[in-house]
This record gives sequence, structure tokens and C-alpha cells, in this order.
Amino acid sequence: MRYAKLCEVYHQLENTSKRIEKTTAIAQLLKKTDDDALDKITLLLQGKVFPSYDDQKIGIASKLVVKALQRTTGLSAGKITALWKKTGDLGETAEQLTGKKTQATLTSSHLTVDKVFSTLQKLTTVEGKGSVDLKMKMVAELLSSASPLEAKYVVRTLLEDLRVGVGDGTLRDSVVEAFLEDDREKKEEYKKAVEQVQHAFDVTNNFGTVAKGARHGKLKEASLTIGRPIKVMLFLKVEDFKEAFERVSKPAAIEYKYDGFRVQVHKDGKKVRLFTRRLEEVTTQFPEVVQWLQKLKAKTCVLDGEIIGIDKKSKTFLPFQQISQRIKRKHHIEKLVKDLPVVVRFFDLMEKDNTSYLDKHYEERWKALKQTVEQSDDVHLAEHKTISTEKDAEAFFKDALHKGNEGVMMKKLDAPYKPGARVGYGVKVKTSMEELDLVIVGADWGEGKRGKWLASFLVACKDGKEYKEVGKVGTGVKEKPEEGLSFGELTKLLKPLIIEESGRSVKVKPKIILEVQYEEIQASPSYASGFALRFPRVMRLRDDKPISEIATLHHVKELYEKQ
Repeated sequence: MRYAKLCEVYHQLENTSKRIEKTTAIAQLLKKTDDDALDKITLLLQGKVFPSYDDQKIGIASKLVVKALQRTTGLSAGKITALWKKTGDLGETAEQLTGKKTQATLTSSHLTVDKVFSTLQKLTTVEGKGSVDLKMKMVAELLSSASPLEAKYVVRTLLEDLRVGVGDGTLRDSVVEAFLEDDREKKEEYKKAVEQVQHAFDVTNNFGTVAKGARHGKLKEASLTIGRPIKVMLFLKVEDFKEAFERVSKPAAIEYKYDGFRVQVHKDGKKVRLFTRRLEEVTTQFPEVVQWLQKLKAKTCVLDGEIIGIDKKSKTFLPFQQISQRIKRKHHIEKLVKDLPVVVRFFDLMEKDNTSYLDKHYEERWKALKQTVEQSDDVHLAEHKTISTEKDAEAFFKDALHKGNEGVMMKKLDAPYKPGARVGYGVKVKTSMEELDLVIVGADWGEGKRGKWLASFLVACKDGKEYKEVGKVGTGVKEKPEEGLSFGELTKLLKPLIIEESGRSVKVKPKIILEVQYEEIQASPSYASGFALRFPRVMRLRDDKPISEIATLHHVKELYEKQ
């Protein structure tokens, strides 16, 4: 298939906000795609060349793309960067520049989907001396053969920022329309088809496999595969136990909510693999955990749990940031195992001995989990209880906090396991943190439709006469001024305060104050304060407050310690 055909569909998708139009455009493309190409097309529609469960990433930096554009257009890096700043999108920049090439270094030929896909995948295999230059030449070769529209989407795919508005739901509905049921008026038939496709995707995490299964009437054959992670079930946050019981009914299960990282364990015989909630494999980073879990009482199983850092002396739980470096580090593992010990707590089971438990009730899954996990100090089931009253929930909650946990989870006893969904089968109750008034000291220009605005804001607390950064925030700011504090309003306020520019980043005179909400304060070497706000959100502009009254570093430290 010509890559231009796919780019035409990209263009359609980008220029409509209507989901039905997007669905139909993709469905028409899928119908015309051979089985052999369905895997590639469904991935490229998501802006990927590897499935989400594959650790490989294209990993191309914007600077390398700029160099490739220099090679294919003959323009200086300065001119390319200036246009990029104006457009806010390096893909759009490539589109404009490709239409004005002043030199071509390679023989042009029509791009195909196979050519683009294989080249992007090969980029991940280029290593060693001269690898950067070789990668640049491979990118330049694609761009030299590309039309302006093709260049736009090649660059966006390279940077893993496709911007055409295709999510899992849209792809799912497109598969339904292409191969199962294209008449939405037949509500029951359409609903059934959607459920079939969704289930197949839940257990395979691969729309290429799902599309082929739907085309050939083999969706029912889709199954959870050991070694291929699925999305973990997500939980709604509720304000109190009254709301919690309204969602999960009585009686309900209640468990500690640990401050570790979510781990999905896949065991096949003696082989154990560990995956994060983002489906990244971390098996080599936790050799001691692998060794412990080889003792699980099952030939095959898939378990859902949490890995938590533990203090070597007190044996108490440590906050997530204490062990976060173990997730990223792939060298000197033995030292990390010794310096940063962990424990594992399991709270769900999705597969055991080649039988899927996804559709089984939580009570049945918990029973199977108890029979699978051989408990020890290192490996244990989550603290768990069945309750029916708010009084019992409050007591369990206080106990969880006293032992250093984030809060509690509550789960519906007769609910299935729904990968990736917040459907009310389980909820979380956590302590709420107070808001902080912080001053903006820097910002980054946005990209895409936000390219004309400052869209990410570096905020700081006060430390004597200095300002110490505690994080970046953009969530909560609106695109439309009628909806609240907007990017446009903040940009207008900050522009006269800019004191330094570097690429797409600016430093500003500390004057504009924001009220910021967050889920947690973490210790962090990334910011001058030594702390970072986790999941910060702008609540409002505090133009009613003098800068002398913003949050101090001392106060931030107090809040951190109280956690």
C-alpha cells in the first residue's frame, strides 16, 4: 500500500472532531487492507510501530529530525527552528519545508507503508559508534522521498506524537464497522459486536490480531497470552466511604492502597516476567522478586499486585520515590537489590493454569489468588477484609494510613476484572492534600493547536528571597476563555514578564500566582526545592494575593513530612 493513502486518512482524521466520521474513515481503510498489513496499519493509526506491550521505542529526538531536514532541504538549523517555533509542530514544519526543497541528496521514490514501517522499526536496532549519523541518514532518506503531507506524518510518527485523535475506542468501533456490524441503528447487534471486539482487545492488546479475528469470524479464539501484558484494571477515586459503598455495594472487599508501583506478574513454568502498569518489562531490575515468584503454586498464572520499597532497619514501607530508580536502572542491579529492598503484595489474579479468570467474580479470583501465593515476609497477599459499614471502613482506613499506606481500595465482590477501565467495580479512597499558592517562574510554548500559547508552567515556592521550583503544571488550564482560566490569558500576562528565552522555553519574572492542587508531594532532585508535586492541577489564578504570601519551602517540607 502507498504511504500516501494512509496519509490521506490521517488528514481526514485530523480535520474532523466527529468520532463517527473518524470511525468510518478508518473502517474503510481496514476493509481495503490485506491481512498481512493489518498489524502495521493498526499500529501506524495509533502513531506506533511496536505494540504497547513491546518495550522497543523509536526513540528519535527532535534535534535529529531537524538535522535530517537540514540535509533534505539545505536550510540552516536556525531557519528550521524558527519555523518550528512559529508552527508549534515539527511535523507541520516538515510539511512546509518539504514543499520548498532547495536540494535533494537522494533519489526520490514513492513511499510505501512497508518502507516507512520497516525503516522506523530498524531505527531501534542502530547502536554504537556513528549510530546518530546513521539514524539521521535513514530519516533523511524517508523525508527525501516524501511528499509534503507524507513528511508531516513521518515526522510525527518518528516523534511518537501523531495528533490525529485516534484512541482505543475509535479503533475498536472501526473494527466493528469494517467487519462485524456497520448499522448503528441495530442497537443490540451493534452493542454485542462492540463487546466482542473490546474483549478480544482486552486480552490481546493488539488491534491487528483483533481486526484479523473479526474479519475471519475468530474473535472468540482471542485469549490472554502468558508473557504478553494486558492493561490493569483502573479504579475511580471517591471522596468518602458513603460514595464508595454506593458504587461497590455491600458487603465489599477493602484493602490497603500501597505507595509502590503496580506490577503484573506472568509465570510460565519457572519463567517469571514482571511488567509495570504502562506494560514496560522490569524483570531484570528485580531479580530477587523473580526468584521469590518461581515458588508460586501454579504452572501458569497472571497476577496483579504492587512492589513496595521497605526500610532495611525498621521494615516499614517507604514512599514510591524511594524505589523509583530501580524501575529505570538496568546496571549495578546487585547493589540496588541490597540498598533498596522491596516486598510484593498481591491483590488480584487474571489467569491460572491456562484458565482465564477475567470474567470470574472478584470473590472467586481472590480465592484462587490465596491458593496460588505462598506467603512469606517478602511475598504476601494485600491486607484484606470484607466489610459492610462505614465505621468498619474508617477503622481500616486509619490503620492503613498508620502503617504508611496511601489509603484504601474497595472492590465489588461479584464484579469481573475489566482491563484498563474505570467502571466502578473498584474505588480508591485517599487523604486529600491542601492546595498550594505558587508563582510561575518559567514556561514552555505549546505544540499543535496550542503552539501560539505558553502551555506548560514551571511553578515555585518561596525560600527566603529565592524561589525554588516544585514542578510543571498545565492541567486545569482551559483552551477556551469562557471555560475558565485559559492558556491565552496566562500567555498575555506572562509575555511582558519574559526575561530569558532558550528554544521553546522561557524564564519569567516571578509575579503570576496560581493555586495548584496535587495528589502528593515527592522528594525529587529534579527541582531546586528538592520536592515535586505529583499530578498537579491548576485550580485558579490568585491575582488577589501578594507574592509575599505564596507557599514557603518550609511549608512544603511540613506537608511532605505529614504524608
